[in-house]
Amino acid sequence: MSTPQFRPPVRRALRRLPLNAAAALTVVVCLFPVYWMVTTAFKPSTDIQSYDPRLVPSRWTFEHFRVAVGADGFALFWRNSLLVTLSAVLLALLVALGAAYAVARMRWRGRRQFMLAVFIAQMAPWESLIIPIYIISRDTGMLDRLPTLTLIYFMITLPFTVVVLRGFIAGIPPELEEAAQVDGCTRAGAFRKVAFPLLAPGLMATSLFGFITAWNEFTYANFLIIKQQDSRTLPVWLSSFQSTFGTDWGATMAASTLFALPALIIFLALQRHVTAGLASGGVKG
Repeated sequence: MSTPQFRPPVRRALRRLPLNAAAALTVVVCLFPVYWMVTTAFKPSTDIQSYDPRLVPSRWTFEHFRVAVGADGFALFWRNSLLVTLSAVLLALLVALGAAYAVARMRWRGRRQFMLAVFIAQMAPWESLIIPIYIISRDTGMLDRLPTLTLIYFMITLPFTVVVLRGFIAGIPPELEEAAQVDGCTRAGAFRKVAFPLLAPGLMATSLFGFITAWNEFTYANFLIIKQQDSRTLPVWLSSFQSTFGTDWGATMAASTLFALPALIIFLALQRHVTAGLASGGVKG
């Protein structure tokens, strides 16, 4: 009896089955905490405190969201986080764009050493700099101020922004800018009219990374904002749902869900550009 002959598409599907199963398992493991957070935000308190966990709420309620939105300082801390995050991202993009262009397009002494320093800064654990940054902020009177957080988030996101934009600029043929200069454009004008529009995916990718990094940052915001509680950010505000009676898990999960929405919305809106930007910045240059 002859063995059955599988068609090529079937054989390819069978070969990919272990890989697809591993990918599906990875997605489940990564998304389950998020699913639990969101469903807990909609569960009634009886479900949350029950000894028998429920994957699906017995009934859906918005009471925890009302508690979270009505908590003291919600609007203020939301504004603080948005202001600090957007300021740090815009400042990083502005500085990194000039640095990346200089490294990708110009030849100058120390260019390789500069990129090496950028890579080292990218690899450095920023948590190890908490003590020196705290001392510098204290001695210069910069504690309890939002501009201090803006500068710190700017420094954290700048190395990655330079690396990605440098690779993306290097992937744009310089002949395009040279042709524009032949037609009468200055070097800056050629970059602005020809190269800059092609940088949209790279700018989207780096801005999203900077936004998520600054938006989620907790350690520096917790250590540098001590006395002026009105200068706190949303990650620090999430700890306000703890009391002498324990943690209000429903309100905490509702607040966490609201906190995660801006980054999720921005990612979904820019997903295609982000994928192209990271791929181009990672393999070119």
